[in-house]
Amino acid sequence: MFMICYAFNIILIYIHIGSDPIMYTRYSGSPSKFGRRAPSFRGRPRFQKNNTKFGGPPRQRRGERIDFSRFIKKNIYVEEKPYVSEHTFADFPFNPQLHKNITKAGFIHPRPIQDQAIPSVLKGLDVFGMANTGTGKTAAFLLPLIEKIAKTKGQAKREMVLIMAPTRELALQIENDFKNLAFSFGMFSVACVGGLPIMRQIGEIKRGVSFVIGTPGRLRDLIDRKVLDLSTCHSVVLDEADRMLDMGFRDDMVYIIGKTNKERQTLFFSATLSSEIKKLTAQYLKDPVFISVISGETAKNIDQDVVRARTKEEKLEKLHEVLKKGLPTEEGSSRQMKTLIFREMKHSVDTLAKELGEKGFKVGGIHGDKRSRERIRILDSFKKDHINILIATDVAARGLDIPDVTHVINYDIPQNYETYVHRIGRTGRSGKAGTALTFVPG
Repeated sequence: MFMICYAFNIILIYIHIGSDPIMYTRYSGSPSKFGRRAPSFRGRPRFQKNNTKFGGPPRQRRGERIDFSRFIKKNIYVEEKPYVSEHTFADFPFNPQLHKNITKAGFIHPRPIQDQAIPSVLKGLDVFGMANTGTGKTAAFLLPLIEKIAKTKGQAKREMVLIMAPTRELALQIENDFKNLAFSFGMFSVACVGGLPIMRQIGEIKRGVSFVIGTPGRLRDLIDRKVLDLSTCHSVVLDEADRMLDMGFRDDMVYIIGKTNKERQTLFFSATLSSEIKKLTAQYLKDPVFISVISGETAKNIDQDVVRARTKEEKLEKLHEVLKKGLPTEEGSSRQMKTLIFREMKHSVDTLAKELGEKGFKVGGIHGDKRSRERIRILDSFKKDHINILIATDVAARGLDIPDVTHVINYDIPQNYETYVHRIGRTGRSGKAGTALTFVPG
């Protein structure tokens, strides 16, 4: 009798699992004692096949078949023609101190997005800017907004600027740029990102800040705790809005924008113009100025090719050979490459970093499970050339602006061509030559 009851209970459990959406839809939340992810109290999905139930767009189809020939584009390096701007930085009616900071930052001629966006932002207009990372868009919104807030100095309650970004790395990078450009203005900022102490962020907010820069999840957390009051926020920037949607942050974005002042200036920056982005712009932008500095699918000066390998061992050996080559110099010797390697899975990042480290390479790896301080330390080492190889997942690498990357290597085939374009855009910047290699089955 006991065995019959036991078998009957097992059958009921399997029937329950088959009808339980939690078993086939993954949510953000803490693991339950049964070893599966429990739903978040907010109900925001992290990964989901179709997000329409939660108010977002259907998730992009993963694992789509890509014609490998699209990874091959043997181009002769073409010197980028300098953009002829309508303005100089001296033309913009900035505070004298801001002009000093611009000069100190090494800005000479405005980049296209800066040249076209700054005048509109200074006029208080809403702006939708289509621009990839590395095009100078951070300064395009920071400079006019610093000028705007500087003019409120002395008022009883100074206005606040809110800047949302998809990843902690991009948010921290924006804050670092803000500190350089707002030097000597007496303005303060706070980076509200996960993985860093929330109590320190709460303390900074309570002491008073002019610029709040953060990721949607942590910003919403601070609002729910009644620490962050956005009623005095009259300027909102959504940087890489399309990436935030891809990462499932739509509900948080809508919630946070709803907490800002209704009389606000809203700036959207995105690399794509999807139907969902169009809906958000229609909902939140008033008579916006549309600016696009997107040019072509992939840069002409990125040499693209594939590397074929039949086995895991052959794949690692060929990667080893590529990394050993170095870059030729005019003297006939070789110099070190600065290489960004993409992998799909977090554990694969750690595995490859260990394997390359054992072969004597200076390498670091970042992914979502690494602590913020560790990720910041590794990124800083890569930027300063203390290591010359960085391995990352797509999520960890979003929004990174690292100068002088010579090679991008897709050690794992990207899930779709849009991801491929985003990845290889990390090299060949500012008219410099770059190389993109994709490993494919042999």
